[in-house]
Amino acid sequence: MTMTALERAHRSTAKYSTAQTRVIAVANQKGGVGKTDLTVNLSCQFAAAGKKVLLIDMDPQANATDYLVSPETPIERSTADLLIDDSVSLQDILIKECRENLDVAPADGDLSACQIRLANDINMQFKLKKKLKEMKEEGDYDYVLIDTPPSLGILTVNTLTAATEVLIPVQTQYFAMDGVVQLLETVRKVREDINPELSVMGAVLTMYDRRTILSREVASRVRHEFNEGRVYTTVIPVNVRLAEAPSYHKSIFEYDSGCNGAKAYDALAQEILSCRED
Repeated sequence: MTMTALERAHRSTAKYSTAQTRVIAVANQKGGVGKTDLTVNLSCQFAAAGKKVLLIDMDPQANATDYLVSPETPIERSTADLLIDDSVSLQDILIKECRENLDVAPADGDLSACQIRLANDINMQFKLKKKLKEMKEEGDYDYVLIDTPPSLGILTVNTLTAATEVLIPVQTQYFAMDGVVQLLETVRKVREDINPELSVMGAVLTMYDRRTILSREVASRVRHEFNEGRVYTTVIPVNVRLAEAPSYHKSIFEYDSGCNGAKAYDALAQEILSCRED
């Protein structure tokens, strides 16, 4: 497989100190915006760059898990167990070295029922944060990326409470900013009431079709109206190979490293690393 520009540029990059572990929630309560694609492919590309990465699947649909974990791999414990059982640690549920430098905390359908149980727990919003604290102190990872459900419910609030940053995928369609405004309001409330360290890392334009006037107009509007964090220069295009990759349980780089989708994610990962690795 052809080595990407990001891999060539970062093969020799040293690991960061434990204090610099970045916990990134990839969130947007709108479904179908490319959130899981973003989480999975950035995780894989950061890992390919020599960073130690943990992907946590907090979506009951478990799409990120299905993306990277083959059906033959047994999942004995999931993020549902992590949230419900105080005796279960992150280490207990991990699929280690799912890819080189990449561990996965898998999800399954039990997360749906988990939300009901968490609703009656007075400390429900701190469940994931508590489990991440020990891992961060041990300094096992440079990056933690968390895939969230398409809602602003208990699981997303748990994730925002545990995260240091939020990365927002924004589909280049007419109602793109509507969901973003609601999410930013939730981020503001979490920051004020629960997690003052939380910041907006930025927005990524997804499913961009340069042939259409609508995509170009929406991209321009988002760049104009997004007033917190940045809108990354790299856009993720509409690409059939991106749509096909999950069914083969492969990242886009494993499935077709030469397609436009892979090139875009390579460029985005490089942009993110160059912007904020300090």
